[in-house]
Amino acid sequence: MTCAIIDDEPLAAELLASYAHKTTFLDLVGTYNSAIEAMKVIRTNPVDLLFLDIQMPELSGLEFATILSPKTMIVFTTAFDSYAVESYKVNTVDYLLKPISYEAFLHSANKALQLSETQGALSGVKGEDRFLYVKSEYKFVRIMFDDIVYIEGLNDYVKIMLSSSRKSVSCLMNMKTLEDYLPQPEFLRVHRSYIVNTRKVDAVDHLRLILGDTVIPVSDSYKDAVMQYVASHTP
Repeated sequence: MTCAIIDDEPLAAELLASYAHKTTFLDLVGTYNSAIEAMKVIRTNPVDLLFLDIQMPELSGLEFATILSPKTMIVFTTAFDSYAVESYKVNTVDYLLKPISYEAFLHSANKALQLSETQGALSGVKGEDRFLYVKSEYKFVRIMFDDIVYIEGLNDYVKIMLSSSRKSVSCLMNMKTLEDYLPQPEFLRVHRSYIVNTRKVDAVDHLRLILGDTVIPVSDSYKDAVMQYVASHTP
């Protein structure tokens, strides 16, 4: 993966660059000491992964992140843990607190690599095929759309519940990526943590969906979409 580093502290930037150079699957294409300096290059030539300091003069890392390509994965680096919640409002893979060890750096880079591989597998099977591949436990597992009951988001992972095996498949992926890939309105987001296969819904009970023995909550922000779907299928 191509990567770049932005940090206004030269020593911190050099340390991360040394980590990137000894990580075989990373190709470091640039190291910058300000977001302003990096802006023109990275906006026109996006990288796969950006190690981005949060607290910088002129333009902070959080502000810079909002103008990046949505495909650029971000690992925020900072000496302050007070930014953790705000950092996850953008396409954040991880959040590293300084001083950063190589072990922590490598863990974040591996998370980005796994996410990139999963998204690459998804993009390769799009079309009229009624299935997708997800990477789970070091292998790509084929999952038929008709076999999916619901999908649950769990931090960095999603759990895909299947009807045929009564089991689930877990993989490193974010809910938005999966939601955009799945056919709609067959699959409907009903909660920040849940996507359901509408063909598996047996009943709608106010702010709950009944799928066999499973009850899925509907959040207020998705209530209108659910009720519109129900209305479109009501004589």
